[in-house]
Amino acid sequence: MNMDFNMLMNDVVRQAREEMTRGGYEELTTPEDVTNALEKKGTTLVMINSVCGCAGGIARPAALHSIHHDKRPDHLVTVFAGQDKEATAKARSYFTGYPPSSPSFALLKDGELITMVERHEIEGHDPMSVVNKLQGYFDKYCDSLV
Repeated sequence: MNMDFNMLMNDVVRQAREEMTRGGYEELTTPEDVTNALEKKGTTLVMINSVCGCAGGIARPAALHSIHHDKRPDHLVTVFAGQDKEATAKARSYFTGYPPSSPSFALLKDGELITMVERHEIEGHDPMSVVNKLQGYFDKYCDSLV
């Protein structure tokens, strides 16, 4: 039974990763990937992915739909909490003042944290409310037009 559970979890993780990369997000799996991505000039949206239900039912759909907007971040990246632990820890080191939270979103500009959407702002909310929150931040902080 344990083997079946591990196979199932591997499939869930694979699907969650593929959903984000198909949607245009770059997957960061090492601390070096994170440093290179988050130090880029411009705005960067980081989606902290996870296998929980609110990630699959709310956060990933919001991540994918929010970028279809007049303004959007220059860079879209994702790290996977509980899977790529060192990369996630490195990403979270940029999120000063915020406790670890997954799923969540961080918006950075030139390597500096601007704002976060934490798990408590995702869990129990509908995807469109998260999309609207993200797009409000895009309007306020992003210069790139789609």
